[in-house]
Amino acid sequence: MTDPRHPRYLAHIPGEEGQYEAGGAQMVRVCDGKSLPKGDRGKVYMLRTFGNSAHEIWDTSDPAKPVLVSRITGIKGTHKNWWECDTGIAYLVSGAPDWRVNRMTQIYDLSDPAHPVFIRDFGLVGQQPGATGDVPIALHGAISTGPKGNRVYFGYGTNQGGILQIVDREKLLNGPKEPTPENLLYPQVGRLDLSTWVGADTVFPMLHMKLAEFAHDKVGSVRDFVVITDEQIANECGEARQMVWFADVTVESHPMVVSNFHVPEASGDFCERGGRFGTHSSSESMAPVYYEKVMFFSHFNAGVRAVDVRDPGGAAAAQIAADLS
Repeated sequence: MTDPRHPRYLAHIPGEEGQYEAGGAQMVRVCDGKSLPKGDRGKVYMLRTFGNSAHEIWDTSDPAKPVLVSRITGIKGTHKNWWECDTGIAYLVSGAPDWRVNRMTQIYDLSDPAHPVFIRDFGLVGQQPGATGDVPIALHGAISTGPKGNRVYFGYGTNQGGILQIVDREKLLNGPKEPTPENLLYPQVGRLDLSTWVGADTVFPMLHMKLAEFAHDKVGSVRDFVVITDEQIANECGEARQMVWFADVTVESHPMVVSNFHVPEASGDFCERGGRFGTHSSSESMAPVYYEKVMFFSHFNAGVRAVDVRDPGGAAAAQIAADLS
């Protein structure tokens, strides 16, 4: 992409045989070797899913000649991973064979990409081996703030029964690891159960925001938010509209939704256009140019929307660019 007008095809890494998610690579994360504690400083590493059966790390230092470094196998589902480049800790969406869901969390130390080290399995109470009763909705993905922020935000559910779970990272990584109900609850500091109509595809933290509206208030002038984006599944408005929800998590034990963003259907007769209409996922950039200022939301047949998020708790967040498709 050195010349964006003339992109050059360099290499193809095949996925697992099959269709839909089985045949794809649902999530890719990249870390420079100089950032990883035990990485080769001259290399660039790519973590990707291999269909629903494995996680792979590739050496992509020469993009035209990617080399497989290591594989994590023995799973039955994958999806939206997160990799801390400064520590090497990875939160892998997997399906451990003995767990009751096809997507839960397996945490690995990937600081040395050639030698993955398993840390623990994690999920909601009721998903673990040996549990009985109803099975909680499966994981969709996690985002970590690393050692400094000491929080991991987990999103469960795609288009229904969404759950935001806020977890103490230190307790998650170093607490008791046997997946008993008590141990699974030990690192949890907050949880928000959404409507049965909507999911939680992406849960993106926007923390320590100074809000002009509350600048003179003795309490609450600085607040924490999580942006929850659902994924539309059914075509042509065949289910509840999936959208963006802004949750105030300043009081972590009692998170609450304070506003939302969606594209008005009548603005483009989107239900009649064919395909899906509703959100899918959000950008996840924490770069200063965007963080806590602008976010981008994929919206299927309504394109990509750029949204001013500087006042997440105001009336619906302001759309600053319409259709970028």
